[in-house]
Amino acid sequence: MNHHAPLIIDVAGLTLSDADRQRLDHPLVGGAILFGRNWHDRAQLTRLCAQIKAVREDLLVAVDQEGGRVQRFRTDGFTALPPMAALGERWMAGGADGDAAMRAIDAATATGFVLGAELRACGVDLSFTPVLDLDHGDSSVIGDRAFARDPRVVAMLAQALMHGLRQSGMGNCGKHFPGHGFVRGDTHHEIPRDTRSLKAILADDALPYGWLSASLSAVMPAHVIYPKVDARPAGFSARWLQDVLRARLGFTGAVFSDDLGMAAARQIEGRAVRFAEAATAALQAGCDMVLLCNQSVVEGGAPIDEAIDELARAAVQGDWTPSPASEERRRTLLPQGKAMAWDDLMVDARYMHALSLLP
Repeated sequence: MNHHAPLIIDVAGLTLSDADRQRLDHPLVGGAILFGRNWHDRAQLTRLCAQIKAVREDLLVAVDQEGGRVQRFRTDGFTALPPMAALGERWMAGGADGDAAMRAIDAATATGFVLGAELRACGVDLSFTPVLDLDHGDSSVIGDRAFARDPRVVAMLAQALMHGLRQSGMGNCGKHFPGHGFVRGDTHHEIPRDTRSLKAILADDALPYGWLSASLSAVMPAHVIYPKVDARPAGFSARWLQDVLRARLGFTGAVFSDDLGMAAARQIEGRAVRFAEAATAALQAGCDMVLLCNQSVVEGGAPIDEAIDELARAAVQGDWTPSPASEERRRTLLPQGKAMAWDDLMVDARYMHALSLLP
């Protein structure tokens, strides 16, 4: 069987249990995503990340650390990062000379560096950021997570943030393709529908993905249905992932499904599906990796075990073909260079300057 470790799973607590270790050691598991329940303080987080890497060095340790209200670690020395809208507001506050826009770009780079360097000092490999959604003003779930309404401003500030992440040795993940900002619904509880045409979406919300195609290391599609394009949510749609994202926009990096635990991910074309089915469907549509979040705390992690077993069976039966190219894209997301230790980071000139630039 070609090697491919597409499952990104969660772990239950502050340290690894034997069950966590067994799951992480499975060849179909490619990483772990951390949540607030996995955090007590920096020392504990650093130990947990080291425990994960001790199982397998190539496991990807990921987290949602965007800034604003989506920041899993924000105490014990972690900088409380601004919401991305604060960077957009800084850009918009200026006059015609462009000075404010350029300062906002510098602040976005500083934000990316602080974000990435602090995580890496504790052993985290990747944050699922930046949000490339446009702020249409109606989405409660996106809101101030978006940089701005103007796709040009979003692309420039995201590019700068990603530059800062790269300075810390960290990759990036643009989300939620092709755009989540237009719909009101929260995908944790329902499947929103965006009834615009493909032409309208490509001319507005999807623009940053094309403009940043050479810069993005990863993309996460939205659990949103765009019925004029496909009956399936974008994360289960070969039309969106292969025809539009890869072929039309030229994206060559990794594609993560959004959390398959969300209500929006548990239905495909009106039919309720299990985790394992959702995972297989997302991989068949063109995802390289799938996220199974908050399942280690459900029935002792039974949904994760079921997904692992079913995906292994699907591979044997030929219902899913592992992809060496997907595995290569996953490994490319592992950080570049040695991480700076926390104490060294605290007195690092670049880091201290970056802190002074945050909004």
